[in-house]
Amino acid sequence: MNNILDSFSKVAKNEGVTITKLEQVIGASKGVLSRAIANNSDIQAKWILKLVENYPQYNSEWLLTGKEPMLKSKNTPIAIKTSSTNGYPLVSVTAIGGFGNNAFTILPQDVKDYYNIPKFSNKKIDFMIEVEGSSMYPKYSSGDIVACTVIKESRFIQWNKTHVIATKEQGIIIKRIKKAASEDSLIMISDNENYDPFNVPKEEITGIALVVGVIRLE
Repeated sequence: MNNILDSFSKVAKNEGVTITKLEQVIGASKGVLSRAIANNSDIQAKWILKLVENYPQYNSEWLLTGKEPMLKSKNTPIAIKTSSTNGYPLVSVTAIGGFGNNAFTILPQDVKDYYNIPKFSNKKIDFMIEVEGSSMYPKYSSGDIVACTVIKESRFIQWNKTHVIATKEQGIIIKRIKKAASEDSLIMISDNENYDPFNVPKEEITGIALVVGVIRLE
């Protein structure tokens, strides 16, 4: 059995449910998983994403490759909701479109909630946003919350690290950044091999923030 199908079987066993029940949970038709497991055949990527969405406690890398640990680390920083506006703001993606502007401020109406993150008390966090899409899978899954620190000068970009990039044409994207052959652009790299790298002219970039960690909300 391939690694992914084996992972589905192990998740079902660990959750104490049948494969048929697992199919129901992820919205698959009856037999989609059981037939694939019986025949050791491939399944559509969307069912893997659905599994991640419905069982976020499982390590995405383990689901894809079988590499332990099966469950996400309990050491993942916990963000605790607070009524104080002194906490770190969780905002919508559209609210941070101009974060590269020196005059940029996050307005109260753009904040979903404020959180304290004890493990990050020594870090500067400007905002938190929810990951959308699958381009950074398996490192980051859709629905994950990432904490970000705005970078004011390009010399502080940490090459090949994950950043949140505000662009004029594409809006907010989350990618690894590499140097391009031309000094006038940067290469955007996805972790998901189904997404090709692409160049973005520096003049199209309105802001860059470093992703300092994935947060578990509580």
